[in-house]
Amino acid sequence: MAPRWKGKAAEAKAFAEPMSKIVSRLRSSLTESNSQGLLSGCSVLLAAGPEQTELFNHACFGRPVITSEKDKQWFQLSLEESLYLCSVMKCIKIVGENKCVKDEEQLWHYMTSKRAGFPILFKAYSHLRMKNWVVRAGSQYGVDFVAYRHHPALVH
Repeated sequence: MAPRWKGKAAEAKAFAEPMSKIVSRLRSSLTESNSQGLLSGCSVLLAAGPEQTELFNHACFGRPVITSEKDKQWFQLSLEESLYLCSVMKCIKIVGENKCVKDEEQLWHYMTSKRAGFPILFKAYSHLRMKNWVVRAGSQYGVDFVAYRHHPALVH
C-alpha cells in the first residue's frame, strides 16, 4: 500500500530529504556536542541548540518542552527514544540525579523497573527506527506506537 501524501509537494520533499539522512545529521550533531540527557522519572530531558532543535523536529525524536530560554530548547525523550539514542546510535550520554553518566546496564535496569513491558517495546521501537521509520507514541490511538514511513506532516 502506497503512502497517502499530504499535498502534491509532500512526496518530492520526502524523497529529497530521506529520514535516514536527517537522522544521520542528528547523530553527528549530538555526537560532536557531547550531548547529555538528564534522567527524570519516565523520560529523559535533553537540551538542544537551534540546529539540533530543527533536526530533532525533522527526525521526530522527543517532544519540545516550553521554557523561557531563548538560546536553548529542551526535548523530553521517552525511555525508548533515549535508550535508542544512547545504546544503538551511541550519540548521547544519560546522567542520573547525581550527574554521573549511567552505563547501558544501569539504564536497562532503571527503564525496565519504570515501565512494564519495556524490553518488548524497546525491541519494537529500535527495529522500526533502524528501518528508518518514524515512531511516535500511540496512546491517543490506544496503541503503544504509531509508525510512519516519512515525517507525519507529509502524510497526515
